Amino acid sequence: MIDLKCTALIIIDMQRDFCEKNGYADHMGLDVEILRKPIANIQKLLTWARQHQLLVVHTREGHRTDLTDLYPLKKQRTSGLKSEIGAVGPMGKLMLRGEYGHDIIDEIKPISGEPIIDKPGYSAFAYTDLELILKNRDIKNLMITGVTTEVCVSSTFRQATDLGFYCITVQDACASANEDLHQAALKMIEVENGIFGQVMATENILNFSH
Repeated sequence: MIDLKCTALIIIDMQRDFCEKNGYADHMGLDVEILRKPIANIQKLLTWARQHQLLVVHTREGHRTDLTDLYPLKKQRTSGLKSEIGAVGPMGKLMLRGEYGHDIIDEIKPISGEPIIDKPGYSAFAYTDLELILKNRDIKNLMITGVTTEVCVSSTFRQATDLGFYCITVQDACASANEDLHQAALKMIEVENGIFGQVMATENILNFSH
């Protein structure tokens, strides 16, 4: 059993650009309905975390409006496509901070006191102050949720492990548009006696108490 006083709930990239029609993921041809599957479980975990006074951290992937933090390889990946970062879409410019599509979905809105980490890359730790925020609160354990399992969730728990945090990835509170990649990312966590921590279901975590 982990010490909840030293534990944070991390909710990765549950943004309109990824979880609603007409956003970035939809323009990329990903199945948004699959990416929305974790919402109900994340809501349960969010209610539980707030009741137990856990630190809750939300992340948003996106870029400065002048795109000066968009590194060339990432820009290249969508250049000229309908999903090009910065292209105008129905919810504003895709993946740009301050646009309607960049913000977190209404179902999982942060409340006062819950930090929001704006990140230009895939890991929530890359070029952000997340590590500083966690260490200032003496956080040692992370419960990780969000989208997508094989990209931003995976990048985050891998870097978190290298930084010394113990990670629980919540299998039914994460999603990928590709079920095979979702399952593969989860399987990688527990190889070599839990090299990247532990995989748990939402209902098991809801049974944790102080």
